[in-house]
Amino acid sequence: MCLAHPITDAKDTVATLTFMAPGQENPRFLSQAYTGGAARFEFAVEHHRVTIGDLRPHAGSFSLDQEGFAFRTVPTAVADLYDDVAVEGAYYAEIEALLKRELGAERVVIFDATRRSDGDKGAANKDGARATASRIHVDYTARSGPQRARDVFGDAQVDRLLAEGKRIVQVNVWRPIAGPVRRSPLTLADATTVAPTYLVATDQVFPDRIGEIYHLTHSVDQRWYYAPEMIRDEVLLIKGWDSLEDGRAQFTPHSAFTLPDEAGAAPRESIEVRAFAVIGWSGSRHDT
Repeated sequence: MCLAHPITDAKDTVATLTFMAPGQENPRFLSQAYTGGAARFEFAVEHHRVTIGDLRPHAGSFSLDQEGFAFRTVPTAVADLYDDVAVEGAYYAEIEALLKRELGAERVVIFDATRRSDGDKGAANKDGARATASRIHVDYTARSGPQRARDVFGDAQVDRLLAEGKRIVQVNVWRPIAGPVRRSPLTLADATTVAPTYLVATDQVFPDRIGEIYHLTHSVDQRWYYAPEMIRDEVLLIKGWDSLEDGRAQFTPHSAFTLPDEAGAAPRESIEVRAFAVIGWSGSRHDT
């Protein structure tokens, strides 16, 4: 597999990432909502040292359709990202405008926001505290992405949109609540280097339903990136699923990781907003 952006920059790092061990049968991830405490992973993992490239020198050339992620400077006017009313009002409006601008979307529907922290107590959310996610994963799969769209839009509307030739794209918008981030930053795989055979569908168990996410097994072909010391005015756009299956990125593995020199740094605090964007597909290879 080709490497679109060679890793040669001074702020590259070498770190340990947590992968699913190959050969797992019926892997399951029991959510915090299901366990009532810490999430539980019913599968084996293995750890690999990998080079993680500094994406900043290449930031303008990464795209959602090629590598599966993009990096942008997008200030927010919301002073307190722990304020649920402000997040669900003004902040959602900012994210909707961002995704319409970035993707040329005619409609954006936000369906979730999650705060995370690697501090001792996690980060406060309506459904409880959330820690950072330290196993490499994709939030949706080829089965659960379309199902989540149907949950959000309804079966009839999804069928109508697809019949009209529309794209439905799931995107996460990840932002530090405070910065610069010097502990537990996010790393992302270049989707062009992730063969589908390394994506392992995993049941995600909630009290009232069973969803599905991907975990990733390791390959030396995979290439990884991060943005050192992200600040509050910066965001990562991460593609979780795309209704088009024409060779563009559909799934972007990502995870928190430990920096070699992060001891003593302040805990990472972040907020991620999940949304669906409806796009009038033109048929070109690089729409986003």
